Amino acid sequence: MGRRKMVVGGVLVALLVFGAVGFYYFSNNKSAKQSFEEVRPSRGTISSTVSTTGAVEPQTRVKIQSSVGGRIEEILVEEGQQVKKGEVLAMLSSTERAALLDAAKLQGKSEQGYWQKVYKETAVVAPMAGQVIVRSVDPGQTVTTSDALFVLSDRLLVKAYVDETDIGRVKVGQKAVIGLDAYPEIKVNGIVDHIYYESYLQNNVNIYNVDVIPERIPEVFRSGMSANIEIIVQEKQNALLLPVAAVQSREGKTVVLQRRRSKPDEVRFHSVQTGLQDDAHIEILEGLTESAVVLLPDTSFVLPGKKGGSNPFMPQRNRRR
Repeated sequence: MGRRKMVVGGVLVALLVFGAVGFYYFSNNKSAKQSFEEVRPSRGTISSTVSTTGAVEPQTRVKIQSSVGGRIEEILVEEGQQVKKGEVLAMLSSTERAALLDAAKLQGKSEQGYWQKVYKETAVVAPMAGQVIVRSVDPGQTVTTSDALFVLSDRLLVKAYVDETDIGRVKVGQKAVIGLDAYPEIKVNGIVDHIYYESYLQNNVNIYNVDVIPERIPEVFRSGMSANIEIIVQEKQNALLLPVAAVQSREGKTVVLQRRRSKPDEVRFHSVQTGLQDDAHIEILEGLTESAVVLLPDTSFVLPGKKGGSNPFMPQRNRRR
């Protein structure tokens, strides 16, 4: 008899526990019912891009050396200056002239002046039109025929480093947007001008150089600066767009979530066909119109309990013992 009472008592306790758990789950499940944000497709511009890094470099870089060794007498240009083809960049005395003038100087100004007129200086001229990007000598400096006195550049471009997995999407003539690490607020439009035929290995990845010509050269552009490049592979205007988070993949199909017309409290998955995608939006090709309403799941996490309740794992002040 006592054993029977114990069994009955155990069953009653189990039923009470099961009922309490069920009531707790039911009450919390009602309050924790998933909510949705309603969004509508919008028209806008979307593009597919190849993002990469690169560096500002001269398109044509020419080192200028002297035909004779000697002493620099005069520098006629500065770094950053634009020069014409044939323009004189510096005047140089050959080693023999420099020695002769130094000896004549000891005999007086008239003797020195005579030899300065008779024995002319050697001019260092620009072989092409461009910008002086390096000036590595100063007046009075002795140089040899192997020393680079100046470096000229016809124009600056951006050399982009494109991974072999993306190079197939890059074409000559595509638009690009250039940004500099040193001046992130400056954005310059550019055009893909040349794709190199030979790759090189970097971190076990084949990289191809791609020349991007800026539409304009800001004053802050300097050779060697690091750059970020967005090459626009494809662009569509007036496309029907949705937030990326509104589109899901289920059972091999691309779907969005919508309310049932007959039962607004219930939701259903609706198949769509998508196109281009960027970081924020995705293009809808078929399956929706501008008047459609799509549900965006609310993924915010709230601990179960009363509204405004405190986190039981946080330390409490003035807690009663």
